[in-house]
Amino acid sequence: MNSDATNAGHALRALAPQLRGRLSFDAPLAPYTWFRVGGPAEALFSPADEEDLARLLQLLPREIPVFVIGVGSNLIVRDGGLRGLVIRLGGKAFGAVEATADHRVIAGAAALDAQVARAAAEANVDGLAFLRGVPGAIGGALRMNAGAHGGEVRDILLEAHGLDRDGAKCVLGPKEMGLSYRHSEAPEDVIFTRAIFQGRAGERAAILAEMERITAAREASQPIREKTGGSTFKNPPGEKAWRLIDAAGCRGLRVGGAEVSTMHCNFLINRDNATAADIEALGEEVRRRVKAASGVELEWEIKRLGTPA
Repeated sequence: MNSDATNAGHALRALAPQLRGRLSFDAPLAPYTWFRVGGPAEALFSPADEEDLARLLQLLPREIPVFVIGVGSNLIVRDGGLRGLVIRLGGKAFGAVEATADHRVIAGAAALDAQVARAAAEANVDGLAFLRGVPGAIGGALRMNAGAHGGEVRDILLEAHGLDRDGAKCVLGPKEMGLSYRHSEAPEDVIFTRAIFQGRAGERAAILAEMERITAAREASQPIREKTGGSTFKNPPGEKAWRLIDAAGCRGLRVGGAEVSTMHCNFLINRDNATAADIEALGEEVRRRVKAASGVELEWEIKRLGTPA
């Protein structure tokens, strides 16, 4: 992707002296996704802190599209990459986790879900152990109401803090977030920077034991050591996506270098140098076969961004 002739490239080069974070152009994104596929970002920015991010948003021309990625656990970046600006939060400014005396946990958007679960357990805060079973970071968990093992973000969320497209601070409570199964009604242009979760009093040993149970269950049933993006499709009402996929004969199905996991067939795997196109085409073929076999139309849970090669 040639960024020199694009609006984002020109605009961001002009803004660079006013920013403190890391700014790069034609930046590879595959290393930032768990699938390890996808094309480059026209521009990639890692802000130094919330003030730096707000400054960028205040100055950035509105016509330049903005995408936010976390640890890339639930993401396919298409092979043609992303035009516009990609923002990736990280570091201490966005990854800190703090437990308070009133059984609350304050977590930066870049904090890993498992890290937040661990910090809560160490502080004797119960109710957040399910986050141990959620791959990814808090920002993504807020955006999709992530959940696992009987818990969801909406069960514990007190406040979500972020910045809008103009760089203004905003605070969204559970009502404004409109959280439902793997869905949030929060404005698309809000970039989450941190969350405040409300837990309850618990015992460290019991919470850690529950986290160990969740870890063991994941390792026994999911291909977590593969290049995968986690659960691919949402569970339809009253059904399990994996059961429908299995019944449609898709377990082990391949397209190019992409494969439906034989361990858990709601997981797609980059088995053999797959492209993003391979993985997405495999997902669409699974959807086609499930629809033909059961009449159910599976909905993608994995987010897909960018343009084809």
